[in-house]
Amino acid sequence: MNSGHPNDANAAAMLKLDHQLCFALYSANLAMNKLYRGLLKALGLTYPQYLVMLVLWEQDQRTVSEIGERLFLDSATLTPLLKRLESAGLLTRTRAASDERQVIIALTAAGRSLRAKAQAVPGQVACAAACDTEQMIRLQRELTTLRDNLGRG
Repeated sequence: MNSGHPNDANAAAMLKLDHQLCFALYSANLAMNKLYRGLLKALGLTYPQYLVMLVLWEQDQRTVSEIGERLFLDSATLTPLLKRLESAGLLTRTRAASDERQVIIALTAAGRSLRAKAQAVPGQVACAAACDTEQMIRLQRELTTLRDNLGRG
């Protein structure tokens, strides 16, 4: 029942699904994952595996904890991903000589060569998003700021 107060209509409008930032992010994420699923199939990677490879293509020979920090993943989530990538021959997992608790993740030759095939992916994503480079950069920065702000809360 509407009491006639102007804020009541505003409050009701704010509860509409299409007014929810969380739903816009969620549904955009679903669409993005569907796009990546198709693009990454040719590389033989899932989206989370692709993220691990991106981290290693930036800097090879990283610890599991470094990769986890970069991707916001805990080791319980990351370890099965790394095992699958190792089974696929794309990386190796070895204990650090200086500290056996640390596992060093390194690309194999096959993992390094996959990078060349993956170079087309960002352009394909930009094309599918129908965004120019400036729009993509601005959107990425805004989402990073949002993530960082929410992480502080």
